[in-house]
Amino acid sequence: MKKLFLLFIITISFLGCSKDSFSNQNPYLPDYPFSTNINLNLPQYSNLKHPSTSVRIFGEGLGVRGLIIFNSGSGYKAYDLACPNHELRDCSIMDLKGVSAECSCDGYKYLLFTGLADGAQYQLKQYRIDLIGGDVLKIYN
Repeated sequence: MKKLFLLFIITISFLGCSKDSFSNQNPYLPDYPFSTNINLNLPQYSNLKHPSTSVRIFGEGLGVRGLIIFNSGSGYKAYDLACPNHELRDCSIMDLKGVSAECSCDGYKYLLFTGLADGAQYQLKQYRIDLIGGDVLKIYN
């Protein structure tokens, strides 16, 4: 009976997981719904075709402060440009430093491969991203 119960618990645990499920809950960053497409053939995004490259994208309705798009080498990641570990301020827009994003307000450096920073309570706010037709990234939440 114990083995059957354990098997049931393990099965439920695996069924509840999905490959693109992640938590965006953060008390400092609101959830603004958006969807945008990025054409990798445009000159301002063409370097994203190479691994370990990133771009910042600003614009009305693109997350909280804008977007970071990162090519991890095994796929693309999309994060919000807003620093996730304090309330929104003038210094809340992060700078890109190689494969990291740095918040000038608190000095945290977030690794773009994971969205994590040593000692930080919250990770970067991540958005969903799909590659469409090999040249277009659809970013949404």
